Amino acid sequence: MSEQDDSITCRSTGLIHHPYRPPAAFEAPTQGVFKASTVYFADTAAMRSSRWIDKSAYTYGLHGTPTTFVLEERLATLEGGRHAILAPSGLAAITLVDIALLKSGDHLLLPDNAYGPGRRFAKEDLSRWGITHGIYDPMDAASLAAALTPATRLVWLEAPGSVTLEFPDLPALVRTVREQAPQAVIAMDNTWGAGLAFDAFALGVDLTVHALTKYPSGGGDVLMGSVVSRDDALHHRLAWAHSRLGFGVGLNDVEAILRSLPSLPLRYAAQDAAGRRFAQWCGTRGEFARVLHPAMPGSPGHAHWAALCKAAAGLVTVEFDPRYSAKQVDAFVDALERFRIGWSWGGPVSLAVPYQAAEMRGLPTPYRGTLVRFCLGLEAVDDLIADATQALRALG
Repeated sequence: MSEQDDSITCRSTGLIHHPYRPPAAFEAPTQGVFKASTVYFADTAAMRSSRWIDKSAYTYGLHGTPTTFVLEERLATLEGGRHAILAPSGLAAITLVDIALLKSGDHLLLPDNAYGPGRRFAKEDLSRWGITHGIYDPMDAASLAAALTPATRLVWLEAPGSVTLEFPDLPALVRTVREQAPQAVIAMDNTWGAGLAFDAFALGVDLTVHALTKYPSGGGDVLMGSVVSRDDALHHRLAWAHSRLGFGVGLNDVEAILRSLPSLPLRYAAQDAAGRRFAQWCGTRGEFARVLHPAMPGSPGHAHWAALCKAAAGLVTVEFDPRYSAKQVDAFVDALERFRIGWSWGGPVSLAVPYQAAEMRGLPTPYRGTLVRFCLGLEAVDDLIADATQALRALG
Protein backbone atom coordinates (compact mmCIF):
# COMPACT_ATOMS: atom_id res chain seq x y z
CA MET A 1 0.00 0.00 0.00
CA SER A 2 1.39 3.40 -0.95
CA GLU A 3 1.82 6.35 1.43
CA GLN A 4 -1.03 8.02 -0.39
CA ASP A 5 -3.30 5.03 0.32
CA ASP A 6 -2.31 5.13 4.01
CA SER A 7 -3.22 8.80 4.13
CA ILE A 8 -6.62 8.19 2.58
CA THR A 9 -7.34 5.36 5.03
CA CYS A 10 -6.42 7.53 8.01
CA ARG A 11 -8.65 10.29 6.76
CA SER A 12 -11.52 7.83 6.38
CA THR A 13 -11.18 6.70 9.99
CA GLY A 14 -10.91 10.29 11.17
CA LEU A 15 -14.06 11.27 9.30
CA ILE A 16 -16.03 8.44 10.94
CA HIS A 17 -14.57 8.77 14.47
CA HIS A 18 -14.02 12.52 14.63
CA PRO A 19 -13.68 13.67 18.25
CA TYR A 20 -15.69 16.88 17.94
CA ARG A 21 -19.08 16.97 19.67
CA PRO A 22 -21.34 20.01 19.30
CA PRO A 23 -22.54 21.67 22.52
CA ALA A 24 -25.74 20.12 23.83
CA ALA A 25 -27.55 23.33 24.82
CA PHE A 26 -29.32 24.20 21.56
CA GLU A 27 -32.97 25.26 21.42
CA ALA A 28 -34.98 26.47 18.45
CA PRO A 29 -38.65 26.64 17.43
CA THR A 30 -38.40 23.35 15.52
CA GLN A 31 -37.36 19.98 16.89
CA GLY A 32 -34.11 18.46 15.67
CA VAL A 33 -34.32 15.46 13.36
CA PHE A 34 -32.44 12.47 14.79
CA LYS A 35 -32.15 9.68 12.22
CA ALA A 36 -30.78 6.33 13.28
CA SER A 37 -31.02 2.61 12.99
CA THR A 38 -27.98 1.93 15.19
CA VAL A 39 -27.87 3.64 18.59
CA TYR A 40 -24.59 3.66 20.54
CA PHE A 41 -24.25 2.47 24.15
CA ALA A 42 -21.57 3.57 26.58
CA ASP A 43 -20.87 -0.02 27.59
CA THR A 44 -22.44 -3.49 27.59
CA ALA A 45 -24.13 -2.86 30.93
CA ALA A 46 -25.92 0.13 29.45
CA MET A 47 -26.85 -1.91 26.39
CA ARG A 48 -28.45 -4.62 28.53
CA SER A 49 -30.24 -2.29 30.95
CA SER A 50 -31.66 0.30 28.55
CA ARG A 51 -35.46 0.35 28.21
CA TRP A 52 -37.20 2.05 25.32
CA ILE A 53 -40.79 1.25 26.23
CA ASP A 54 -41.00 3.97 28.90
CA LYS A 55 -38.90 6.46 26.88
CA SER A 56 -36.13 6.37 29.49
CA ALA A 57 -33.45 5.39 26.95
CA TYR A 58 -32.71 4.74 23.30
CA THR A 59 -31.98 1.23 22.06
CA TYR A 60 -32.61 1.04 18.31
CA GLY A 61 -34.00 3.44 15.74
CA LEU A 62 -37.18 1.42 15.33
CA HIS A 63 -37.91 1.89 19.03
CA GLY A 64 -37.62 5.66 18.96
CA THR A 65 -35.33 8.65 18.69
CA PRO A 66 -35.62 12.07 20.37
CA THR A 67 -37.68 13.20 17.37
CA THR A 68 -40.31 10.46 17.59
CA PHE A 69 -40.45 10.63 21.38
CA VAL A 70 -41.29 14.35 21.21
CA LEU A 71 -44.07 13.83 18.66
CA GLU A 72 -45.56 10.97 20.67
CA GLU A 73 -45.62 13.04 23.85
CA ARG A 74 -47.27 15.98 22.11
CA LEU A 75 -49.90 13.76 20.51
CA ALA A 76 -50.70 12.15 23.86
CA THR A 77 -51.23 15.63 25.29
CA LEU A 78 -53.37 16.70 22.31
CA GLU A 79 -55.78 13.80 22.77
CA GLY A 80 -55.79 13.74 26.56
CA GLY A 81 -53.93 10.45 26.90
CA ARG A 82 -50.69 9.36 28.56
CA HIS A 83 -49.00 7.27 25.89
CA ALA A 84 -48.75 7.48 22.11
CA ILE A 85 -47.35 5.13 19.48
CA LEU A 86 -46.59 6.10 15.87
CA ALA A 87 -47.54 3.90 12.92
CA PRO A 88 -46.82 4.18 9.18
CA SER A 89 -50.41 5.24 8.39
CA GLY A 90 -53.82 5.63 9.97
CA LEU A 91 -54.80 2.22 8.65
CA ALA A 92 -51.61 0.72 10.12
CA ALA A 93 -52.65 2.17 13.48
CA ILE A 94 -56.03 0.44 13.19
CA THR A 95 -54.50 -2.89 12.25
CA LEU A 96 -51.94 -2.57 15.07
CA VAL A 97 -54.77 -2.31 17.60
CA ASP A 98 -56.58 -5.31 16.10
CA ILE A 99 -53.47 -7.48 15.99
CA ALA A 100 -52.24 -6.48 19.45
CA LEU A 101 -55.52 -7.05 21.26
CA LEU A 102 -57.20 -9.97 19.48
CA LYS A 103 -56.48 -13.69 19.23
CA SER A 104 -58.17 -16.70 17.69
CA GLY A 105 -61.65 -17.18 19.16
CA ASP A 106 -62.13 -13.48 19.95
CA HIS A 107 -64.94 -11.34 18.59
CA LEU A 108 -64.65 -7.80 17.21
CA LEU A 109 -67.44 -5.26 16.70
CA LEU A 110 -67.43 -2.47 14.12
CA PRO A 111 -69.95 0.28 13.41
CA ASP A 112 -71.62 -0.08 10.04
CA ASN A 113 -70.17 3.28 8.95
CA ALA A 114 -66.58 2.47 9.95
CA TYR A 115 -63.62 3.32 7.74
CA GLY A 116 -63.79 0.90 4.82
CA PRO A 117 -60.23 -0.52 4.80
CA GLY A 118 -60.52 -1.32 8.51
CA ARG A 119 -63.69 -3.29 7.82
CA ARG A 120 -61.99 -5.16 4.99
CA PHE A 121 -59.06 -6.05 7.25
CA ALA A 122 -61.50 -7.68 9.66
CA LYS A 123 -63.32 -9.52 6.87
CA GLU A 124 -60.36 -10.66 4.79
CA ASP A 125 -57.51 -11.06 7.28
CA LEU A 126 -58.70 -11.34 10.89
CA SER A 127 -61.24 -13.95 9.82
CA ARG A 128 -58.41 -16.17 8.51
CA TRP A 129 -56.85 -16.07 11.98
CA GLY A 130 -60.01 -17.29 13.70
CA ILE A 131 -61.19 -13.84 14.81
CA THR A 132 -64.85 -13.17 14.08
CA HIS A 133 -66.48 -9.79 13.72
CA GLY A 134 -69.93 -8.26 13.77
CA ILE A 135 -71.49 -5.02 12.55
CA TYR A 136 -73.79 -2.77 14.60
CA ASP A 137 -75.86 0.30 13.82
CA PRO A 138 -73.93 3.14 15.50
CA MET A 139 -77.07 5.26 15.75
CA ASP A 140 -78.83 2.65 17.89
CA ALA A 141 -77.30 1.56 21.20
CA ALA A 142 -79.73 -1.38 21.26
CA SER A 143 -78.12 -2.65 18.05
CA LEU A 144 -74.73 -2.59 19.77
CA ALA A 145 -76.14 -4.32 22.83
CA ALA A 146 -77.59 -7.10 20.68
CA ALA A 147 -74.28 -7.62 18.87
CA LEU A 148 -72.12 -7.99 21.99
CA THR A 149 -71.12 -11.53 22.95
CA PRO A 150 -69.07 -13.08 25.78
CA ALA A 151 -66.23 -13.39 23.24
CA THR A 152 -66.25 -9.70 22.32
CA ARG A 153 -62.83 -8.27 23.15
CA LEU A 154 -62.70 -5.10 21.06
CA VAL A 155 -65.37 -2.57 20.08
CA TRP A 156 -64.64 0.20 17.60
CA LEU A 157 -66.39 3.56 17.68
CA GLU A 158 -66.21 6.20 14.97
CA ALA A 159 -67.53 9.73 15.30
CA PRO A 160 -68.83 10.74 12.91
CA GLY A 161 -69.16 7.84 10.53
CA SER A 162 -66.97 7.52 7.48
CA VAL A 163 -68.36 9.41 4.45
CA THR A 164 -71.96 9.65 5.70
CA LEU A 165 -70.95 11.58 8.85
CA GLU A 166 -73.66 10.35 11.24
CA PHE A 167 -72.72 11.38 14.77
CA PRO A 168 -73.61 8.65 17.31
CA ASP A 169 -74.62 8.94 20.94
CA LEU A 170 -71.12 8.16 22.17
CA PRO A 171 -71.91 8.16 25.93
CA ALA A 172 -74.69 5.63 25.34
CA LEU A 173 -72.45 3.38 23.23
CA VAL A 174 -69.65 3.45 25.81
CA ARG A 175 -72.10 2.79 28.64
CA THR A 176 -73.57 -0.17 26.76
CA VAL A 177 -70.16 -1.81 26.33
CA ARG A 178 -69.13 -1.19 29.94
CA GLU A 179 -72.34 -2.66 31.31
CA GLN A 180 -72.68 -5.68 29.01
CA ALA A 181 -69.11 -6.50 27.92
CA PRO A 182 -66.71 -5.21 30.59
CA GLN A 183 -64.01 -7.48 29.18
CA ALA A 184 -63.93 -5.50 25.90
CA VAL A 185 -61.53 -2.71 25.03
CA ILE A 186 -63.20 0.35 23.49
CA ALA A 187 -61.25 1.96 20.65
CA MET A 188 -62.23 5.16 18.87
CA ASP A 189 -61.17 6.46 15.49
CA ASN A 190 -60.67 10.10 16.45
CA THR A 191 -59.31 11.37 13.14
CA TRP A 192 -62.30 13.64 12.43
CA GLY A 193 -62.18 15.21 15.90
CA ALA A 194 -58.38 15.61 15.71
CA GLY A 195 -58.21 15.87 19.49
CA LEU A 196 -59.99 19.24 19.25
CA ALA A 197 -63.70 18.73 18.59
CA PHE A 198 -64.36 16.66 21.74
CA ASP A 199 -62.52 14.82 24.51
CA ALA A 200 -62.69 11.13 23.64
CA PHE A 201 -61.06 9.90 26.84
CA ALA A 202 -63.52 11.86 28.97
CA LEU A 203 -66.21 9.64 27.43
CA GLY A 204 -64.51 6.54 28.80
CA VAL A 205 -62.82 5.03 25.73
CA ASP A 206 -59.63 3.03 26.26
CA LEU A 207 -57.67 4.21 23.26
CA THR A 208 -57.88 6.44 20.22
CA VAL A 209 -56.52 6.06 16.73
CA HIS A 210 -55.64 9.13 14.70
CA ALA A 211 -54.70 9.32 11.02
CA LEU A 212 -51.96 11.94 11.30
CA THR A 213 -52.08 11.95 7.50
CA LYS A 214 -55.06 14.29 7.81
CA TYR A 215 -55.17 17.39 10.04
CA PRO A 216 -51.92 16.99 12.01
CA SER A 217 -49.95 16.83 8.74
CA GLY A 218 -52.07 19.46 7.02
CA GLY A 219 -50.09 19.30 3.80
CA GLY A 220 -51.40 16.24 2.02
CA ASP A 221 -47.84 14.90 1.82
CA VAL A 222 -47.34 12.63 4.86
CA LEU A 223 -48.64 9.17 5.73
CA MET A 224 -48.68 8.37 9.45
CA GLY A 225 -50.96 7.25 12.25
CA SER A 226 -50.99 7.11 16.02
CA VAL A 227 -52.50 5.11 18.87
CA VAL A 228 -53.04 6.99 22.13
CA SER A 229 -53.93 5.35 25.44
CA ARG A 230 -53.98 6.09 29.16
CA ASP A 231 -53.54 2.68 30.78
CA ASP A 232 -49.94 1.50 31.22
CA ALA A 233 -50.71 -2.19 30.75
CA LEU A 234 -52.70 -1.54 27.58
CA HIS A 235 -49.90 0.65 26.24
CA HIS A 236 -47.37 -2.11 26.87
CA ARG A 237 -49.48 -4.62 24.92
CA LEU A 238 -49.67 -2.21 22.00
CA ALA A 239 -46.02 -1.16 22.18
CA TRP A 240 -44.64 -4.70 22.25
CA ALA A 241 -46.84 -5.71 19.31
CA HIS A 242 -45.67 -2.58 17.49
CA SER A 243 -42.07 -3.66 18.13
CA ARG A 244 -42.65 -7.19 16.86
CA LEU A 245 -44.38 -5.92 13.73
CA GLY A 246 -41.48 -3.59 12.96
CA PHE A 247 -43.69 -0.56 12.29
CA GLY A 248 -41.28 2.29 11.60
CA VAL A 249 -41.94 5.86 10.46
CA GLY A 250 -39.77 8.25 8.46
CA LEU A 251 -38.03 10.84 10.60
CA ASN A 252 -38.50 13.60 8.02
CA ASP A 253 -42.21 12.83 8.09
CA VAL A 254 -42.16 13.10 11.89
CA GLU A 255 -40.45 16.47 11.53
CA ALA A 256 -43.13 17.63 9.09
CA ILE A 257 -45.92 16.80 11.54
CA LEU A 258 -44.07 18.43 14.44
CA ARG A 259 -43.76 21.57 12.33
CA SER A 260 -47.48 21.53 11.49
CA LEU A 261 -48.86 20.77 14.97
CA PRO A 262 -48.72 24.35 16.33
CA SER A 263 -51.04 25.55 13.55
CA LEU A 264 -53.45 22.61 13.90
CA PRO A 265 -56.09 24.49 15.96
CA LEU A 266 -56.00 27.44 13.54
CA ARG A 267 -56.35 25.25 10.45
CA TYR A 268 -59.07 23.14 12.05
CA ALA A 269 -61.06 26.26 12.95
CA ALA A 270 -60.68 27.70 9.44
CA GLN A 271 -61.81 24.48 7.75
CA ASP A 272 -64.63 24.12 10.29
CA ALA A 273 -65.93 27.58 9.35
CA ALA A 274 -65.55 26.82 5.64
CA GLY A 275 -67.34 23.50 6.00
CA ARG A 276 -70.30 25.00 7.81
CA ARG A 277 -70.72 27.77 5.24
CA PHE A 278 -70.44 25.33 2.36
CA ALA A 279 -72.94 22.98 4.03
CA GLN A 280 -75.40 25.86 4.45
CA TRP A 281 -75.10 26.66 0.74
CA CYS A 282 -75.65 22.99 -0.12
CA GLY A 283 -78.85 23.13 1.90
CA THR A 284 -80.25 25.74 -0.51
CA ARG A 285 -79.78 23.59 -3.60
CA GLY A 286 -82.59 21.42 -4.90
CA GLU A 287 -80.16 19.01 -6.53
CA PHE A 288 -79.23 17.68 -3.09
CA ALA A 289 -81.74 15.49 -1.27
CA ARG A 290 -79.73 15.55 1.96
CA VAL A 291 -76.79 17.46 3.42
CA LEU A 292 -74.71 15.47 5.90
CA HIS A 293 -72.67 17.56 8.34
CA PRO A 294 -72.91 17.05 12.12
CA ALA A 295 -73.23 20.76 12.86
CA MET A 296 -76.20 21.12 10.50
CA PRO A 297 -79.65 20.73 12.09
CA GLY A 298 -81.32 17.75 10.48
CA SER A 299 -78.09 15.87 9.85
CA PRO A 300 -78.19 12.44 11.54
CA GLY A 301 -76.94 12.75 15.11
CA HIS A 302 -76.83 16.55 15.15
CA ALA A 303 -78.15 16.62 18.73
CA HIS A 304 -75.43 14.18 19.83
CA TRP A 305 -72.79 16.38 18.19
CA ALA A 306 -74.20 19.51 19.82
CA ALA A 307 -74.12 17.88 23.25
CA LEU A 308 -70.38 17.10 23.00
CA CYS A 309 -68.77 19.42 20.48
CA LYS A 310 -68.21 23.04 19.63
CA ALA A 311 -66.20 22.31 16.48
CA ALA A 312 -66.44 20.13 13.38
CA ALA A 313 -64.03 19.02 10.70
CA GLY A 314 -64.32 20.56 7.24
CA LEU A 315 -66.13 17.59 5.67
CA VAL A 316 -69.52 17.85 3.97
CA THR A 317 -71.33 14.99 2.23
CA VAL A 318 -74.34 15.53 0.01
CA GLU A 319 -76.83 12.96 -1.23
CA PHE A 320 -77.95 13.82 -4.73
CA ASP A 321 -81.62 13.59 -5.56
CA PRO A 322 -82.23 10.03 -6.84
CA ARG A 323 -83.38 11.44 -10.17
CA TYR A 324 -79.71 11.98 -11.00
CA SER A 325 -77.85 8.88 -12.13
CA ALA A 326 -74.41 7.91 -10.89
CA LYS A 327 -73.09 8.86 -14.34
CA GLN A 328 -74.56 12.34 -14.02
CA VAL A 329 -73.03 12.78 -10.57
CA ASP A 330 -69.66 11.66 -11.94
CA ALA A 331 -70.02 14.36 -14.60
CA PHE A 332 -70.61 16.91 -11.83
CA VAL A 333 -67.48 15.79 -9.99
CA ASP A 334 -65.46 15.83 -13.23
CA ALA A 335 -66.64 19.41 -13.89
CA LEU A 336 -65.26 20.72 -10.60
CA GLU A 337 -62.21 22.92 -11.02
CA ARG A 338 -61.19 24.12 -7.54
CA PHE A 339 -62.16 20.84 -5.88
CA ARG A 340 -59.72 18.17 -7.00
CA ILE A 341 -60.63 14.48 -7.17
CA GLY A 342 -58.65 12.51 -4.61
CA TRP A 343 -58.70 10.55 -1.38
CA SER A 344 -57.87 11.87 2.09
CA TRP A 345 -58.57 15.28 3.61
CA GLY A 346 -57.23 17.87 6.02
CA GLY A 347 -54.83 19.46 3.53
CA PRO A 348 -54.86 22.89 1.85
CA VAL A 349 -56.57 21.70 -1.35
CA SER A 350 -60.29 20.94 -1.41
CA LEU A 351 -61.28 17.46 -2.60
CA ALA A 352 -64.41 15.69 -3.85
CA VAL A 353 -65.16 11.97 -4.26
CA PRO A 354 -68.42 10.21 -5.28
CA TYR A 355 -69.70 7.15 -3.39
CA GLN A 356 -72.53 4.64 -3.46
CA ALA A 357 -73.76 4.09 0.10
CA ALA A 358 -75.01 0.57 -0.54
CA GLU A 359 -71.50 -0.53 -1.53
CA MET A 360 -70.08 0.62 1.82
CA ARG A 361 -72.67 -0.73 4.22
CA GLY A 362 -73.74 -4.11 5.52
CA LEU A 363 -77.00 -2.95 7.12
CA PRO A 364 -79.91 -1.28 5.30
CA THR A 365 -79.08 2.33 4.43
CA PRO A 366 -81.50 5.26 4.01
CA TYR A 367 -79.38 6.78 1.23
CA ARG A 368 -80.81 6.17 -2.24
CA GLY A 369 -79.00 8.79 -4.26
CA THR A 370 -75.30 9.00 -5.10
CA LEU A 371 -73.18 10.61 -2.40
CA VAL A 372 -70.37 13.12 -2.88
CA ARG A 373 -68.03 13.90 -0.02
CA PHE A 374 -66.46 17.35 -0.11
CA CYS A 375 -63.33 18.04 1.91
CA LEU A 376 -62.89 21.76 2.42
CA GLY A 377 -59.32 23.00 2.13
CA LEU A 378 -57.98 26.50 2.68
CA GLU A 379 -59.27 28.21 -0.47
CA ALA A 380 -61.74 31.10 -0.24
CA VAL A 381 -65.18 29.61 0.44
CA ASP A 382 -66.84 31.88 -2.13
CA ASP A 383 -64.57 30.41 -4.79
CA LEU A 384 -65.52 26.87 -3.75
CA ILE A 385 -69.23 27.68 -3.80
CA ALA A 386 -68.86 29.25 -7.25
CA ASP A 387 -67.02 26.14 -8.43
CA ALA A 388 -69.73 23.78 -7.19
CA THR A 389 -72.40 26.06 -8.70
CA GLN A 390 -70.87 25.92 -12.18
CA ALA A 391 -70.29 22.16 -11.92
CA LEU A 392 -73.99 21.54 -11.20
CA ARG A 393 -74.68 22.54 -14.81
CA ALA A 394 -72.99 19.29 -15.87
CA LEU A 395 -75.92 17.33 -14.42
CA GLY A 396 -77.85 18.24 -17.56
